[in-house]
Amino acid sequence: MQMDLSMDISPVAIQDLALAGLWLMAAVAALYQILSLAAGVRHWLRPARIPQNLPAISILKPLHGVDFALEEALRSFASQDYPEFELLFAVQDAEDPALPVVRKVMEAYPARPSRLLIGGLECANRKVGLVAAMEAAARHPVLLISDADIHVPPGYLRSVAAELEAPAVGLVTALYRARANSFPGRWEALGISTDFSPSALVGRMLGISEFALGSTMALPKDLLRSLGGSLALGDFIADDYHLGRMVRERGLRIGMLKEPVETSLSGESWAEIWRHQLRWARTIRASRPDGYVGLPVTSASLWALLLLLTAQWPWGLALLALRLGVGAWLARVVLLHPIPLPMLLLQPARDLWFFGVWCAGLFGRTVDWRGQQLVLNRAGRIVTRRAS
Repeated sequence: MQMDLSMDISPVAIQDLALAGLWLMAAVAALYQILSLAAGVRHWLRPARIPQNLPAISILKPLHGVDFALEEALRSFASQDYPEFELLFAVQDAEDPALPVVRKVMEAYPARPSRLLIGGLECANRKVGLVAAMEAAARHPVLLISDADIHVPPGYLRSVAAELEAPAVGLVTALYRARANSFPGRWEALGISTDFSPSALVGRMLGISEFALGSTMALPKDLLRSLGGSLALGDFIADDYHLGRMVRERGLRIGMLKEPVETSLSGESWAEIWRHQLRWARTIRASRPDGYVGLPVTSASLWALLLLLTAQWPWGLALLALRLGVGAWLARVVLLHPIPLPMLLLQPARDLWFFGVWCAGLFGRTVDWRGQQLVLNRAGRIVTRRAS
């Protein structure tokens, strides 16, 4: 005798299962917000380190084009109160529009040792090629690689030196906030201060600290050389992440500055912001595919909205309030970002935007980066480069 083991699943059962899944995701999203708050408080309460030694530092600045507030950003490095450091700038060719800005800054600080290099070493990631050229020319035992548009506070180099002295620290990085001169740019800046930088704090608190951020990557020159030098990163799109990974594989820690730095966003249109965000998404997916899958839990507003749509009003509103409150506190207190209240209230809309970017980032291997289209393989290596 045969038994029919099949059974009909009623619409009510499917609905209950879907609702249970929604409650689970909402609970995880709420837990993530609580972890974000705890990580932010932990970082905020850290005592400031005072350096015992001030090693000479070579600051390496790869440039391409003129970003918003570029001159101000470069001046913030040139004006540092620090005993001995040099500034190295590098551009790909002599026609780069950043050259007049760099020369103006160099002329404004004639006593500051500085050099301008034109042309980088050949590799798939041209930014890394510029860094490699500066690495070869650097005179000091500590190298500090920083993106061109980063603006730093007056005591920045002393803070870097202090973090490098901490036990077993091989590399120092820094959180960052963003500013912009357009509404699409401020929209992107909102995400950096309420989502991206807080996620870095959560990762460190949970022991996920194999990453560095391009805002600041300071390490001994001898250590970088022992890792194969900058050119060892030349095929990767996420050179900052892979440098951090290589340092961690040596058994060394990655220190993080307490005070954030600031980046300037030049995007003027929604299309530019979309391409920029999609590049980040695909880069993260290629670098850490396991972490990328879990990113939607950070979009608490998405799950709050779904709770509201299923008539779970108290819980939906509570999750939404938690998201708004945690995001506002992290942005204003931890990242020192004076975001206006009306902009902070756009966090739910920005979370939905992020979910759309995340969905698009699940597919495709091409990213737009500074006028080029780069095709990535599954490991995040650049396999094709062409003009966009």
